[in-house]
Amino acid sequence: MPSSYKKIKIPLLWLRRHTSDREFMLISSVLVGLTAGVAAVILKSLVHYIQALLAYGNRLLDQPYWLVVFPLIGILLTVLIVKVFFKGSIGRGTANILFNISQKSSLVERHKMFSHVLTSAITAGFGGSAGLESPIVVTGSAIGSNYGREYHLNYRDRTLLLASGAAAGIAAVFNAPIAGVLFAIEVLLTDISISAFIPLIISAVVGALSSKIILEEDILFNISQQEFFAAGHVPFYVLLGILCGMISVYYTRMALRVEELFEEYQTTVFKRAILGGAILGLLIMLFPPLFGEGYDSIRLLERNQAQLLLQDSWLAFFGTNEWLILCFVGALALVKVFATTITIASGGNGGNFAPSMFVGASTGFFFSRIINMLNISNLPTSSFSMVGMAGILSGVMHAPLTAVFLIAEITGGYTLMIPLMIVAASSFALVKYFEPYSLDTKKLAQKGQLLTHNKDRTILRIMKIRHLIETEFQQVSPDATLGEFVEVIAHSRRNLFPVVTADGKLAGVILLENVREIMFKTEKYDKVKVKELMIKPPAIVQYDDSMADVMKKFDESGAWNLPVLHADTYLGFVSKSSIFTKYRKLLIKTTNVS
Repeated sequence: MPSSYKKIKIPLLWLRRHTSDREFMLISSVLVGLTAGVAAVILKSLVHYIQALLAYGNRLLDQPYWLVVFPLIGILLTVLIVKVFFKGSIGRGTANILFNISQKSSLVERHKMFSHVLTSAITAGFGGSAGLESPIVVTGSAIGSNYGREYHLNYRDRTLLLASGAAAGIAAVFNAPIAGVLFAIEVLLTDISISAFIPLIISAVVGALSSKIILEEDILFNISQQEFFAAGHVPFYVLLGILCGMISVYYTRMALRVEELFEEYQTTVFKRAILGGAILGLLIMLFPPLFGEGYDSIRLLERNQAQLLLQDSWLAFFGTNEWLILCFVGALALVKVFATTITIASGGNGGNFAPSMFVGASTGFFFSRIINMLNISNLPTSSFSMVGMAGILSGVMHAPLTAVFLIAEITGGYTLMIPLMIVAASSFALVKYFEPYSLDTKKLAQKGQLLTHNKDRTILRIMKIRHLIETEFQQVSPDATLGEFVEVIAHSRRNLFPVVTADGKLAGVILLENVREIMFKTEKYDKVKVKELMIKPPAIVQYDDSMADVMKKFDESGAWNLPVLHADTYLGFVSKSSIFTKYRKLLIKTTNVS
């Protein structure tokens, strides 16, 4: 252990012993917020300076096609680093953190405190069409989780610090502490009490201050909102919300489909990276704004300078008339989904947060511009571009409050609060009807690994069969005689006996109450075999069954104990009483119920 780390850890251990749990959590939230904030600063700075270096190199080479080659290089470098240093996998995206919360007791691998900063900086810095927010959420969560692990905090406090790190990361990236807190609550935390708000707020504020003090202003994404809300535009904001909802459904389904296609492509990771990088390069030839995160393009849309997006595009050959610009921006909203998913699925590291904002700004611009060009009304293009970001964020991430307050904070005011709420709510309501789960959580939900706001389901998903198997049941062979079975009964404290073959397979079970009469007939001890007495168990539990499935089997069978098998091999029994005991302990541990 490095001496510098010991110097930090020793005072904290002293504080841990000499402060209350609440006081230590408040101190911890400051340290986690500061560390996650600095990590966000490092990530944003790395991307900024990598792109500045590449831009300088491209000017020296004076060949625009390098902007097409750079993303391929970035994806290949990311794949190489992951394969060499992180055993081929680093667990990308917010879904991975949700999996850690629900399936791994909020324990996040230590390497994620830095691996996502490095790999996502290379991917996005070299022009990969993905966002940095998911990597910084993973990084902040890993920082909070490992801090909690280091100081032996319980599951509830460790989860809270995990969410605090994520909140600080989002707050630092956007200088938006309220959005950071709401993101942690809407996306990561499924059950929160009022007391939990304080550590989240502290971490988010510290994270935001870190970026504001250290980062240069042009690296942060800020927009000065000049236009104001007009009540007469409400119907158009409702229509924009519906359009954003439709685009969000398209985004979610298309992203998952493209990801599945890459997963089905059975080849080496490097061949997949080359294929994805090549396709991404072709898309960037036609649509240069797909290069990188896309915040510069959002600024151009907000300033009503969409014609500049066509620069360096092969499509500029057809001119820059208003209808071409409109179609170009509309196509960007649709193609960005492919570019982002290809970047991530082919081996790059990034997320869908910034791309959702890019798609939202393009959608809002397209909608307002076409209304104006058709002389239906005179809508403020800038406002609709900004509000569109909230609509797509709300729909894709299933986080309407985060979307509303994030856009309000990055625009420097709350003049658009009403349209933000209208568009975010409309989009979310429509998407929820077609897609009950967000892009990041859909696969987890399909596997039964997603935490929900239902306490029972949440705790059941935390529980694992492997921790509840009871093995003290006395086994008996199907070929054993009744006399031998009675001898087993004499040395057992249970009234249930598994009948197991020589190769470990479960043949059946015997209930003591079913043989109580015959066991006293000594004349049958050598004549009756165990296999004549055994019955089929009312249900079988598999080792990898979810606890929800196990409870369903208990309810349907009416049994109190059920055998557990791994394939066909007998492992032991699981009982209702052990499940209820474990449930109670987890309820106390996770929700402060006593």
